[in-house]
This record gives sequence, C-alpha cells and structure tokens, in this order.
Amino acid sequence: MTTRFTGNFTQQEPIPEEGIDAALAVLRHGRLHRYNTAPGETAETALLEQEFAAFTGARFALAVASGGYALGCALRAVGVKPGDRVLTNAFTLAPVPGAIAAVGAVPVFVGVTESLVIDLDDLEAKAGQASVLMLSHMRGHLCDMDRLMAICTAHGVTVIEDCAHTMGASWNGVPSGRHGAIGCYSTQTYKHMNSGEGGFLVTDDEALAAKAIMLSGSYMLYERHLAGPSPEVFSDLKYQTPNVSGRMDNLRAAILRPQLRVLPEQIARWNERYQTVEQGLRGTPGLTVIARPAQEVYVGSSIQFLLLDWASGAVQDVLKRCGSRGVELKWFGGAEPVGFTSRYDSWRYAPSEPLPASDRILRGILDMRLPLTFSLEDCALIASIIREEVGAVFQAGSRQDTK
Repeated sequence: MTTRFTGNFTQQEPIPEEGIDAALAVLRHGRLHRYNTAPGETAETALLEQEFAAFTGARFALAVASGGYALGCALRAVGVKPGDRVLTNAFTLAPVPGAIAAVGAVPVFVGVTESLVIDLDDLEAKAGQASVLMLSHMRGHLCDMDRLMAICTAHGVTVIEDCAHTMGASWNGVPSGRHGAIGCYSTQTYKHMNSGEGGFLVTDDEALAAKAIMLSGSYMLYERHLAGPSPEVFSDLKYQTPNVSGRMDNLRAAILRPQLRVLPEQIARWNERYQTVEQGLRGTPGLTVIARPAQEVYVGSSIQFLLLDWASGAVQDVLKRCGSRGVELKWFGGAEPVGFTSRYDSWRYAPSEPLPASDRILRGILDMRLPLTFSLEDCALIASIIREEVGAVFQAGSRQDTK
C-alpha cells in the first residue's frame, strides 16, 4: 500500500499559554490601543518594541499592523516619491512590488540565481537605475550581503530589507535586517511569530525612526516609544510627516512577547525539520537541493528545491502525484498566479522587461511549508514521498523542457 501523509501544511502551533494569559489581561482592561494606558502603565506594544530592538541589535524598533505596512512605511521614510524607480527581486511575493506600487513608485526587477537569491551581477548592472533597493530575502535565502552592500554603497543605493522570512537569520554574524538602512519583518500567521497580522521596522538611523513613528500614526505621543529616538529628533518632522496610520495594538503585542522570548528555540526546531527533509531529498535524480552558504544562518520554516529544465507538464505531474499522497507543493512556474505563487510577470500594475535566465529558474522552483506541528518522522515521510514521485516522473523520461 502506498504511504500517504495526513498532516496539515497550514496548521500552526497554539499561542503559548503565557501569551493567551497576557491577551486576556488586555481584553479585560480594554486598553487595546497602544497609546491608551493607565497612569504608570507601559503599553505592551512599547515593551515589545524595546524587546525586538534588543533581539535584532537595532537602536530603534517600531511595531506596525503588518509586514506590508512596514515595507510601505520604510519606502516613505527614505523619501521614495511617485514616479521613482525602486530595485527589487524578480523572485519575491506580491506585497513587495505591491508596497512599491502603492507609493506610486515603479519596480525595477533584478534576476534570481539558482541559489534562489538576488543576482548580484544583474544588480550591479542595474544599480544606476534607482536610488533604493527593496531587497527580499525570499523564502529565507540570504545572498552574499557583503558584496550586495558594497555594490549599493558604491552606487549610492539605500537598502531596505524585507525580512518576512528571515527573522532570526544572519549573514556573517550580522542579523538579517541590520545590513541596510531599514529592516522590515512580518508576524503574519505563517511567519516566525504569529499574531495573525503584524510587523516590525528596525533601524539605527534616528531620523528614519522618527519619520516612521510619525507616519505610523503616533500623533504627538512619540515619547511613549521606548525604542524610539529622543523627543528633539521629532521637532521638525512632526510638522512635515503625514499620518498613514498602521499601528500595532496591545492585544497583538501581548501575544507576541512570549513568542519572541522562545524564538531561538523555535528556530532550532524549524532547522531540524528543514535538515530532515533536505537530507531525504539529496541525491534524488533530476532534483536540485538548494546549497546554503557557510556564512548564512537560516530559519528553515519552508524548503525549496528545483526541477530545473523540466517540462511544465512533468512538473505538474509531480505536483499532482505528491498532492494525491498528502504533500502540498507550490510551484512558481505556472502561467497564472495561484495563491501566493505569483511572480514578476504576473503583476501587471508593475511593468517589467523579460528576464529569460530568471524565467528558467522560476519554472523549476517548488516550495513547501514546514510548520512546527510536523514531527521529524513526518518530515522524513514527506521527503520520501517527494523522492519517490519525482523519481517516478524522472524515470518516465518526459521531464525535459522542449523549449
């Protein structure tokens, strides 16, 4: 009898009991708004910002309503205006070009390599076309950040890091989000901490931090930010910065604070699951495992592999066969966007030039979540199913792309 996996790829672990208790306390006193505090009380959101700044090593941190809001706020804070061009990855998710388009700017897409990171040669060739790079660490893969920052510094390009998939990751000992001018993070349900929706923005630049705080809707209550700049930094900005409200509330902050405290342990658990699947896939004919550089500390909450140069029909056959055995794989090579797997040529609000080398890679990317509700035995079973079904299609001889 053919084995089948029966787990749920979208089921997260429950919120820690400490977080549930803290959330109930907020619900009982009713002061959900971050600036609605009793005398002598410090808001949960302000405490969370202080703790997240310490976790990342940043001088300043701002908690916001979503990771997408953090991206848009960062673009506004660095001065991106309608009509400006902003460099970004061709391999990313829709909120990244969406944030660029939402401020009236125009994405300039940079290619992807077989390591699933931004193509630094392509970035160097295009660096003169824009003054800002919104860098997506897509699906948790970090490029050579030393070379990237050298390119951007040489061309006067400000870097905003999208760290939705790299909270707790690092390159050469520097935490993800701390290379560029601003780092942006998400706490949406499928990210590394779960508040349903939510996010953070971190920076060492006091002017950028003050602008972001004003943009987020602080009114004149910026002194209540424990991880914000001193009041004098706001003296002129408070008259010049529009309110684009996107605050985090105390309920979500209460849920997140206990999760932040155990995040290092959670990362270790994710990586055990990632490495179990990765090891199970190694050596599968026709399948390429993504190499992880020694300089990278990653968070393995999802895993990707390549069926490079396979015909589309053969890839779809793998998807169908794995799906029939309970293994949900997502594909970035479809002609139409499905779920979150849209790609640069799907976003018609963001005009693009063809990227043939990147298209070849996108056609081969398969992606899978690894929730912590999976055991290591589950992960080994999943890997064996993928290995068997990829092998069956590979041996059938119909895999090669005829283009």
